[in-house]
Order: sequence, then C-alpha cells, then structure tokens
Amino acid sequence: MKNQIQQILSSTNLDAQRALISELCTELSIDSLSCAAALLSLMPSKENLNVNTLSPPRSLTASNATGEIKMIRYRLDVGSKQQITADQLRKVLIEESGVDKKNINNIHIHSLYTLLELPDEMPPDIFQHLKSVEINQQKLDIRRVKNNNKRRGNNYIRRGRKRDNKPINTETKPDNQAAD
Repeated sequence: MKNQIQQILSSTNLDAQRALISELCTELSIDSLSCAAALLSLMPSKENLNVNTLSPPRSLTASNATGEIKMIRYRLDVGSKQQITADQLRKVLIEESGVDKKNINNIHIHSLYTLLELPDEMPPDIFQHLKSVEINQQKLDIRRVKNNNKRRGNNYIRRGRKRDNKPINTETKPDNQAAD
C-alpha cells in the first residue's frame, strides 16, 4: 500500500481530492489525520476485492418471483481502485437514471470493474447518458453483459489441437521446394 500511495503522490494531480478533504474536515470539525483514517476504513481490504461487499446476492426478489421486472446484467468501468462504495453507486444510478433503489441488485465490485443488475426496461437515451456519468473522476462506461453460460474448459481447437487429438501442423513447406 505504501508503494501505491507513493506512486499516486508522484504521478497524480490530487488538487480536487485535497479540496474535498479540506471541505470534509471543515464541515465535520475534524483534523485531516482523522479524515484520512476514516477514508482508509472505507476502502475494501485486499481479501474482499472480489467479494460482494456491498449487498448480499439476491437470487430472487419479490418482483423477479412474480415475473414483473426482467433484470439485465451490466458491467461498469469503475471498481475498488476508484474507491467506490455501494451507496455511492446506488445514489448516482438513482439520481442519473431514476431507477428505483430496490431494482439495483447483485452489486459485485472488483478491482477494475463492477457488475450489477438493473431493470431491462431502461430507455436507450438514459443508457447512453450513464456511459458518460462519472464517479470519482472515472466514467461509468456501462455495458450490457452477454449471458453466456457455455463452458469453455475442454475445447481442443482452442488449445491448438484437431478433434482427433493430433497437433495442428503449423509448419508448411513451400510448393516450389524441389525434392532431392
């Protein structure tokens, strides 16, 4: 973590973050060290980077059980490296798209991206707007995730083999080569 902090301090313009911390310290009547400690406690630990720390996974919600709302999986280009929280993400999605907070499901924050489920009925103009919305100076760049349930494990072609388990001949002899 020390190396990451040193790298960020040497290569990133932190004026906006400094202004925000200064504003937080003034509003909360705390010193910057206490503010930094509180902000560190908000960061997910390394063990939790690939674990859903935001909300427990819900396989069936009341609306899904009755079939009223079809949910679609989306990928956002923000993750724990951008120090987002579930509350932050929900708040932005509610403000920018008008989606009901009960319809933001299965949020999984990874280090570089986030997966979540939103209602299928999202209008295209709102979807395009969400692509340009920013959280912590990072665009959401929302994309629909294709539902691909195929297993890829035992595919011989992908491993460079024909179906009869013989290796693919990668060396080709030129046609103009004369036989000796």
